Amino acid sequence: MSLIWQTDFYRSPLRDSAGQVLWELLICDPTRKLEYVATCPQSQANSNWLTEQFQLAGAEKLPDIIQVFRPQSLSLISAAASNLGINIEPTRSTLALKQWLQEKKYPILIDKLPPEPLLENLWGEEWRFANISAGDIVDEFTDRPIPILQIPEFVQPINLGLASTVRIPGVVIYGGRQSMRLAKWLQEANAVSLNYIAGTPDGLILDAGLADRWILATFDDDEVAAAAKVYTQRKQVSKGLHFLLVQPDDSRMTYSGFWLLGGED
Repeated sequence: MSLIWQTDFYRSPLRDSAGQVLWELLICDPTRKLEYVATCPQSQANSNWLTEQFQLAGAEKLPDIIQVFRPQSLSLISAAASNLGINIEPTRSTLALKQWLQEKKYPILIDKLPPEPLLENLWGEEWRFANISAGDIVDEFTDRPIPILQIPEFVQPINLGLASTVRIPGVVIYGGRQSMRLAKWLQEANAVSLNYIAGTPDGLILDAGLADRWILATFDDDEVAAAAKVYTQRKQVSKGLHFLLVQPDDSRMTYSGFWLLGGED
């Protein structure tokens, strides 16, 4: 099993004796059995300092993977990890680290970028809202030959304490000939959550990567807007759990990709 660290390196509320800003390095494993803290003045906040701290924190064993959720931390941590041959995983799903930051009352919100339009060659032919019962959703798709299948254990309904009767909302995209191309793009973009945004027109916004946002669909239809509001309400009941399914058509014979998403921000 891989040894994983969740790591943040950012300006802290702390100051040194001269009133200078201190940068704080936080390292923990997913269980928080390991917790490592170090600070340095902003003038020393570089990859060399980080490399030394990683060696100290990993004196017994360095990790196989360092997970980073903050875009501003990624380049420095990546450079230090590269010095030590450690793989980097940019991901918003650093639950233990974010819990620690919340306990320290440190800000963890990432500035949201304006959403960008999806490239035209990725557009599907049509899409619709859908829902599946929590008790069926995992078995429904793990038993099918789906090229891209992402059902992380931490967002499975049973691990979120959801009753089997809760309806899990989602969006189905019929991609036609672009179906596999769209599924591969979603995999590379690292889909995180799919949210309804009311406006003129209304839209479905895909959050992906660490801070990317994409306009997956727009619509100006009262009936679709009503369905979108039901989708949002169901997400609240399902503790943010929702899904995205890409398939060539509505024959239910072939699937290109399925993502069970937890709305982790």
